[in-house]
Amino acid sequence: MAIPQSFIQELLARVDVVDVVGRYVQLKKGGANFMGLCPFHGEKSPSFSVSPSKQFYHCFGCGANGNAIGFLMEHTGMSFIEAVKDLAQQVGLQVPEDDVTPQERERAAQQRQKQATLTDVLEKAAKAYQKDLKDAPRAVDYLKGRGLTGQVAKAFGLGYAPEGWRHLAGVFPDYSEPLLVESGLVIEHEDEKGQDGQAKRYDRFRDRIMFPIRNVKGDCIGFGGRVLDKGEPKYLNSPETPVFSKGRELYGLFEARTAIRQHGYALVTEGYMDVVALAQLGFANAVATLGTACTPDHVHKLFRFTDAVVFSFDGDAAGRRAARKALDAALPLATDTRSVKFLFLPPEHDPDSYIRAHGADAFAQFVQGATPLSRFLVDAASADCDLGSAEGRARLAAQAQPLWSALPEGALKQQLLAELARDIGIGSADLHQIWLKPGPGQRPARARSADAAHAPNTAPANAAAAPHTAGPSGVPGSTARGGSPARQPWSGSGRSGSGNWRRSPPPPPRMLGQQRASRSRVDRAVGLLLANAAAWDRLSADDHAMLAHLPAPHGPVFAWLEAQLHEHGPLPWAALREALRGESFEAYVCAEVEQATVAADSEAELQELDGVMNRLRCDELERESQALSARAALDPVARERLREIHERLRTLKTIPLV
Repeated sequence: MAIPQSFIQELLARVDVVDVVGRYVQLKKGGANFMGLCPFHGEKSPSFSVSPSKQFYHCFGCGANGNAIGFLMEHTGMSFIEAVKDLAQQVGLQVPEDDVTPQERERAAQQRQKQATLTDVLEKAAKAYQKDLKDAPRAVDYLKGRGLTGQVAKAFGLGYAPEGWRHLAGVFPDYSEPLLVESGLVIEHEDEKGQDGQAKRYDRFRDRIMFPIRNVKGDCIGFGGRVLDKGEPKYLNSPETPVFSKGRELYGLFEARTAIRQHGYALVTEGYMDVVALAQLGFANAVATLGTACTPDHVHKLFRFTDAVVFSFDGDAAGRRAARKALDAALPLATDTRSVKFLFLPPEHDPDSYIRAHGADAFAQFVQGATPLSRFLVDAASADCDLGSAEGRARLAAQAQPLWSALPEGALKQQLLAELARDIGIGSADLHQIWLKPGPGQRPARARSADAAHAPNTAPANAAAAPHTAGPSGVPGSTARGGSPARQPWSGSGRSGSGNWRRSPPPPPRMLGQQRASRSRVDRAVGLLLANAAAWDRLSADDHAMLAHLPAPHGPVFAWLEAQLHEHGPLPWAALREALRGESFEAYVCAEVEQATVAADSEAELQELDGVMNRLRCDELERESQALSARAALDPVARERLREIHERLRTLKTIPLV
């Protein structure tokens, strides 16, 4: 969206840069200006100056400077639009959005208010958990036993959720408040009634060490809870809520921002305790994924703060699998100016124990020697390939193609082409020609769209159990939509041997080239949205609700798709295809996706999807209009709604329909 320059000037005239910076930096008056420690580089004496008269900040140490918008972008990693909206909300201004209707603007405002209310509820719970920790010797002893000090526990806001089913009833005056359920703090069972006749409720977190999860602005958006003794699950996360999505957030990023800049890289670990322990041991630049595989959203967010990311994993088979998923997520974002490395710890160590055993300097050197993305890509592609045989080298070519194709254009991609060609035993030009030429039953390669560049290449958990699955064309090792690779077998980094490679059951037969007309617009929407899952986020919340409430099979399909995207982010068709196995609508969805992709033109598919959705919106509004017509003469509310519907229909019908 384009924001008028006049609005930017008005916004900067209303905000006070001292207040904005003061939310993140402790400032003291020093003459006409305010001074503090620079948040962009490490220093012991303040050289960071904020001028209230010029509405400008400047660091005399590192040279960082800018206005209130620039500070939010640099310090919190917000985009320009996000920073403008954040400041506008603080001063009560509405950001101009010419392409948004008043109704949509009102819904957006209500959504922002709901999010602010939920974070307030979560902040109150976080403070209560922190207070409860002080009164829980058993929990304190556990943290001390893990080597943590009170100082680091305070820095991360660690707390304790006491035993008992309704402890939060003593924190919140109204335990029946719906916000407690919406925030994920309380579980409600509608099918179970208490003595008062109300649905049974109880606290989600009980007898656990509590780790508040914060967004880049510092708002509490969820929790991770760890058991003190034996118990399952070992870690329990907040559920998906309007403010929390584990596929998009990283634990410890808010606390690690300054340290990431100071160290020059972000260290991605596998658990909450790793992050907290590393911070205490001098590596405060560590973050962790939230019990899920690394996604492109995670990588993209990290690259807002640094151009260097090091993924740390255990050296066992599970760690190698997690590293492969991180590789898939990082490949589309691995430009020539960015560094991505993979650190594999000895099986007997996690980062905490390694530092305690060998020292911080040894760990720093270990990080420096981590495996670069280019080497890891070659190792992953050559897994289980016997390079001493023509068949093994051919298999390397097949396994390397989707990985290489996912890289953005640049010098790194060209160098890897030459290296892979040497291992395969053919020239770079010949290898490139082979990869451009589709095999039997495959569609021609096509350019990645902007949306697909940020789509994860990892299959959901239920797909991970089947090594080497088929691509969308049913050909093992084929390229998934948008250049994303189908799931490939990989364990370890050896380049020879037969391994334990197996094919998973093939998908239903496809009918490439046999296009037929879909039975309805909704059938077409199923095919287009499953083939272009990243487009789901282009639709409004009303569109999501409309689609999910359609009769079977359409409604259940869209509800299933939304659940997959909430859990894993915008997945490519190859991953969705695997997750579909065993679903009642599996064959139906595969048939519709086949029809949607027969032309192999993603841009045309997205344009057609826009037209299909526009027609479906019109159909829905016309149905509602018919239902309201009889009541409109006597019911003023119905009459007003009918007027809004007709106005909306006039707007929609100015757009070309399919």
